[in-house]
Amino acid sequence: PALKAKLSATDAPSDALLDALRLLQELCLVSKSLQMFHRAAFYRKVVEHGFFVPLAGFLRAPEAAMRLAAIDVLLSSTAHDAALLRSHVLQQKDVGSSMLKGLLGMLTSEESTGELVMEYQFDPSRPGSLLARNAVDDYMQRAAGRKDVLEIRDIEVREAGSRYVDFLVPGLIGMSLMGGGMWGVGYAIVDLRIRKLLKRFLATPMKRSHFLAAMMISRLVFMLPEFVVLLFFARLMFGVTSHGGYVAVMILILFGAVEFAGIGLLVASRAATIETVSGLMNLVMLPMWILSGIFFSNERFPDLMQPIIQILPLTPLINALRGVMLEGASLMSLGPELLTMGVWAVVTFAIALATFRWQ
Repeated sequence: PALKAKLSATDAPSDALLDALRLLQELCLVSKSLQMFHRAAFYRKVVEHGFFVPLAGFLRAPEAAMRLAAIDVLLSSTAHDAALLRSHVLQQKDVGSSMLKGLLGMLTSEESTGELVMEYQFDPSRPGSLLARNAVDDYMQRAAGRKDVLEIRDIEVREAGSRYVDFLVPGLIGMSLMGGGMWGVGYAIVDLRIRKLLKRFLATPMKRSHFLAAMMISRLVFMLPEFVVLLFFARLMFGVTSHGGYVAVMILILFGAVEFAGIGLLVASRAATIETVSGLMNLVMLPMWILSGIFFSNERFPDLMQPIIQILPLTPLINALRGVMLEGASLMSLGPELLTMGVWAVVTFAIALATFRWQ
């Protein structure tokens, strides 16, 4: 009661009011370390003694320190139980001095005409921020008495292929193909080189092309079942389907596995240590992680960067997978993507064959 009396004393010096307000702020901070039962009892006392009433006045105080301290107390109360502040706002009858007006005063400003103006601070480049701004504006306009001319009827559409998880699964398949193909082939070759096992093949009639092709094929044997499991899990748990059929998806997975196995061969053709091949692998994959559209569309990048993005090895693979799974595109319509992946596979395998060394 004594603290409430100090906060309610309108003729008290501003320093005394600020000290009392900071004491309440510290009590709220200390209450966070209490057990739930004792913390609930503390905030019940805050409500019973009417601390919210003077706090409404502090929200409109000219001193910034008072406003910030009052906001901190309200945030602590809301974090414990938002219903406390909500009930207080709904029970108030004097709108002119209410908590709601104090809170709105923090969000609005008055122009020279004296009219109340809402101010929104948001990042227009973020879709979520823009949606939140529009939702708040719509609520505030309706609360201020706006009348909607047209009758609105909402119809929810939950079509397969329109969700983010449908967009994400093809990107995850492409990312797994990139990591599995490059690490599965490149790391294995460097490991054989470190253990001096590659030198033994010099005494055999096996050609380098046969060895490198065998490494690629052995990796494919292990990768294909992995993606069968991934597609089955996505279908079973999230309802992700392929509108273009699963045969086309498996063919694209085969193309992608060969493409990245070739790149893995090229990276590992001269690397002599695990540290070297690890650095080279990360250097090659990092641009594709960021630019190729695994988690979001690569169309968000500037037009100036699009020619470079489109020729990255991972970009045509992900675009083709999304075309088949989301839009039902046929393999015949994906000629440019298949051609780009084929060129990467052939060129990298040829260069790896020319630069490969057994030791």
